[in-house]
Amino acid sequence: MLGRPLPGGILLVADHASAHVPKDINLGIAPALLQDHIAVDRGVAAVATLLVGRGAVDAAWLGAVSRLVVDCNRDVQAPGIIPIASDGHAIPGNLLDHDAHEQRLARYYHPYHEGLASLIAECRPSMILSLHSFTSKLASHPDEQRPWEIGILYNEDSRLARFAIPWLTAAGWQVGDQQPYSGRLLNHTMNLHAEGNGIPYLGVEMRQDIAGVPAGAVRFADTLAPLLQECLAQVTAVGSTR
Repeated sequence: MLGRPLPGGILLVADHASAHVPKDINLGIAPALLQDHIAVDRGVAAVATLLVGRGAVDAAWLGAVSRLVVDCNRDVQAPGIIPIASDGHAIPGNLLDHDAHEQRLARYYHPYHEGLASLIAECRPSMILSLHSFTSKLASHPDEQRPWEIGILYNEDSRLARFAIPWLTAAGWQVGDQQPYSGRLLNHTMNLHAEGNGIPYLGVEMRQDIAGVPAGAVRFADTLAPLLQECLAQVTAVGSTR
């Protein structure tokens, strides 16, 4: 975790911030793929560090292993929680029997969510920023171009999404509901920890070819810092009228 969580503040959550694969896990893939979008949300850790350093968020809860080790943004029963393939690449080291599968979850997935749940219970934030990045084009679907520089993810709670989309558009970004998937399909962490606790959240996906370079990470941090304060003001204003 980065920073120090404060009650009533902003907590950043990034499920896929790391490309780390423990030494005793052999995924059976080329090392170069660990820098690909199938392994890590490039740029997320850098932007999170900038936002914490500037005080734009109080703390950041970052996933500590690659999404190829375990995908913490999926339901525990989801087929792809320990992926055997991703964007056309086989992951042979993830062909696990039942016991090995459960051990992987016990080692990484459950502690991630249990730790986040405890953090929120002990130091409830007023809002959560869920931060991801995406590739503009999937290798398995090269004809499908994702149109956005920023995609917004949400499920049942769209309060901050409805505020953020026009705000980001006015700031000069190409932004909209994320495609070809949305938070209604892939939103497990926010469904559980934000919507499940009645905490407003903003789900942001940054285009990784921008966020994945230092200047781009700074550009995103420059945009998100004031947006988050505007979102927090919205949340606080609504709460004060109840």
